[in-house]
Amino acid sequence: MSGQGQRLTVVPTVTMLGVMKARLVGATRGHALLKKKSDALTVQFRTILKKIVSTKESMGEIMRNSSFALTEAKYVAGDNIKHVVLESVKSASLRVRSRQENVAGVKLPRFEHFVDHGAGDVKSDLTGLARGGQQVQACRTAYVKAIEVLVELASLQTSFLTLDEAIKTTNRRVNALENVVKPRLENTINYIKGELDELEREDFFRLKKIQGYKKREIERQQQAAKNFVDEQYADISLKRGMSINSAHNLLVVGAEKDADIIF
Repeated sequence: MSGQGQRLTVVPTVTMLGVMKARLVGATRGHALLKKKSDALTVQFRTILKKIVSTKESMGEIMRNSSFALTEAKYVAGDNIKHVVLESVKSASLRVRSRQENVAGVKLPRFEHFVDHGAGDVKSDLTGLARGGQQVQACRTAYVKAIEVLVELASLQTSFLTLDEAIKTTNRRVNALENVVKPRLENTINYIKGELDELEREDFFRLKKIQGYKKREIERQQQAAKNFVDEQYADISLKRGMSINSAHNLLVVGAEKDADIIF
């Protein structure tokens, strides 16, 4: 679909043709770079999707083990274990921090867990005949693994959503350059070239007309000069008394003799 709506409104000049060609080169390079960026983001997107699937598959088993470990701790140590554990904890030892990861110009948020050694480890002083402290420690280890999986899953899903939005934006730009900007610039360049060719044909036709006019004018002037010379020659002949009728005819016998010319 080409026409007035598919090209820019410009003045068809050689300078504007150079400007449009430069813009087309820039649009082509931008399209190629955005296409590469879209491909790189798509590859990373699929990789994160595979990690999300595998993490969710393992999360079910880990959460099941942690819940079962909590049940075992309550069974061994009793229901009052909650208050004892809360009294022994002063601050959280497992913390989460965030950082940014650059993938093809897109900043992806990443979450990672770490152990705060300044908080100190929780002491299990409940070890007795029923080994309640050991079960509490096993429950704590199971829930630490669950937290690690949840943090990893949160990081992957956040990156997944960010990449999804970035891919949509990049693809919209790629489609705009490919289907709107580049065709419009190409139609504008073709329009300018056509107008310049038309102007060149008009100039050629104008030059041919001017040359024909000059040729006719030169012929007219030469004819006028020739007529002027003939008229001047005729006037000089008449002034000297010479005429075609007064000339002696040598071919006719008995013709009158010309008068003698005395020098």
